[in-house]
Amino acid sequence: MSAGTYEHAEALVLMNPGPVMTDSRVRTALAGPDLCHREPEFSELMARVRHRTTLVAGGDDRHTSVVLTGSGTSAVEAAVSSAVPEDGGLLAVDNGHYGERFAHMAEAHGIRSHRLELGWGNPVDPAAVDRALAGRTGLTHVGLVHHETSSGMLNDVAAVTRVAHSHGCEVIVDAVSSIGAERIGLAADGIDWLAGSANKCLEGAPGLGFVSASRTAFEALAGAPRRSYCLDLHRHYQAQEKAQAPAFTPGVPAFYAFDAALSLALAEGWEARNARYQGLARQLRSGLQELGLEILLPPEQRAAGLTAVRIPAGWSYAELHEGLRAHRFVIYAAQELLARDYFRLSTMGCMTEEDIGRFLAVLRRLLRDRDGTARPERARTRTGDEGEG
Repeated sequence: MSAGTYEHAEALVLMNPGPVMTDSRVRTALAGPDLCHREPEFSELMARVRHRTTLVAGGDDRHTSVVLTGSGTSAVEAAVSSAVPEDGGLLAVDNGHYGERFAHMAEAHGIRSHRLELGWGNPVDPAAVDRALAGRTGLTHVGLVHHETSSGMLNDVAAVTRVAHSHGCEVIVDAVSSIGAERIGLAADGIDWLAGSANKCLEGAPGLGFVSASRTAFEALAGAPRRSYCLDLHRHYQAQEKAQAPAFTPGVPAFYAFDAALSLALAEGWEARNARYQGLARQLRSGLQELGLEILLPPEQRAAGLTAVRIPAGWSYAELHEGLRAHRFVIYAAQELLARDYFRLSTMGCMTEEDIGRFLAVLRRLLRDRDGTARPERARTRTGDEGEG
């Protein structure tokens, strides 16, 4: 293979939680024509992407979206740094790496915050959120992750939103790893600020993040502190909504790809995409348990798009990654507290049952060749359940 060329035979099965494998129509869209971002053609493209983004976020005529050239992290940080007022404060609901990150973002921007530490892999308790808000004055916002991909945990956004609103607080939801494949909606759940990414369950190309909220909320940012120049949501809203142009030079090819991906996502619908991901996850998890491997969370707490698995005894993550990568499968390390004992497998993107079947066959062969047996015993989940529930 010559430098700068990529052949189909070299394609990898990406079992990392983003960037994901994309539809050929999304990849083709990346090769759209060179385009100046100040021309009307881009204004039309941007307006269409913003509208479709609002629809997948479960918004209605009261809502809109700002699309940023950057990662999902940039979208979450833009929401935190822009939405919390000068005299406000943020409650960071922390049951994993990405919940903890809310507190780090607040600290970086000089925002007063309190971190509600629930422990990695533990579900969010709305009563604990209620007590935290009742016991501290000056908190105006709650930061919550929908799909906590450090563990694969799916948090109950609607329940936390109800609690937060009862205390007069707004909610900032990190939906980066859930939107497009899990039930979540601005209008249905009363979410105040929803941050997402193009390249996970929406199956677009990397490079775009977005924040969706009510038009009223975006307008109200006119009086908010300017903690960031590049991530100032009001600046981006004014440019995209009023001037019909981006505030800064955007990733035009990523917009082309996201437009195509959003069209596919809306046509499929989150329910059908969830069912597709759940089917792959059931196949994967059943196969892992047949190999005697332990899954971190009980079935009722798992998101459709990710499974955290205990590293097989006698293996290191590096050895497992190398062995599977040799067969064109890319797996993902766990983070921080879970890194020593677990790895992660995504079922996001354009993965197929055939891909999962081949992965399980390769993994079985690797374990057999190392151990001399095929590990016939079935594993336990954290609660002892074997099925998906």
